[in-house]
Amino acid sequence: MKKLVLTGAAGRLGSYLREPLSQMCDELISTDLSDDIGSTYSGERYVKGDLANFDEVNAIMDGANMIIHFGALSDEDSFDNILNSNIIGSYNVWEAAARNKVDRVIYASSIHAVGMYPKNQQIGVNVPHKPDTFYGLAKCFAEDLASLYWDKKQIEAVCLRILSCAKVTSSRALGSWLSYDDLILLVKRSIDTPTTGFSVIYGVSNNDRNPVDNSEASHLGYRPKDNAEIFADAIFEKSEKITKNDVGQIYHGGPFSAIDLGESGKAIMQIVDDKKVN
Repeated sequence: MKKLVLTGAAGRLGSYLREPLSQMCDELISTDLSDDIGSTYSGERYVKGDLANFDEVNAIMDGANMIIHFGALSDEDSFDNILNSNIIGSYNVWEAAARNKVDRVIYASSIHAVGMYPKNQQIGVNVPHKPDTFYGLAKCFAEDLASLYWDKKQIEAVCLRILSCAKVTSSRALGSWLSYDDLILLVKRSIDTPTTGFSVIYGVSNNDRNPVDNSEASHLGYRPKDNAEIFADAIFEKSEKITKNDVGQIYHGGPFSAIDLGESGKAIMQIVDDKKVN
């Protein structure tokens, strides 16, 4: 592949994708709002850019074969902030993809697009949207945007509904965990699958307690290898107090299901910042 573009390259998940993506193409353009991302990999070039600025996005997409779109606010926030970064930013990515005749967009969607389904209901990839926050609502918008641009412009899209891609620090993560190795595998399969059309797939590892169903996305060839059950004993030893009325445990969106609109969900989570350093 000649050229790939990775948005959100300065983020934690982007830091793990940069090296494997650089090995899949002649040129990887990594982009984010940061002034720089330190050392680059062979074949990688960093371009600072604002996803809310269409002209900047359009210039970055020039000549790209595919876009791996991970750039966004990654937490619940005010609607205005979500609108600027996650909704307008996603529109700019797909419109620039159309103008530059990009083949496919791989999008970091989220379980929060369907976060208000109860966890005792194992949901598939085709359930109607049921967002838990403005953040989840923006993911719904981008998924529908991807569907629209496939139908109207024939730009393929793979929407990765990531459950939780971070170190396992809670009982919820025993089901929702996506390891970094499985994240890389998921993105690779989204790129090298010959045809995808518009597809949705859950980003989750091969966990015994997996609460979602990927069977209708088997055409993508994603077969996760890791299992969060190896962390179960340590997690349960912490004696996490759970009640049957704990909204954060009842719904797929976890803590995001319990917070008020506009409030941070990450503030009540134990996310370890283990960004990969090149």
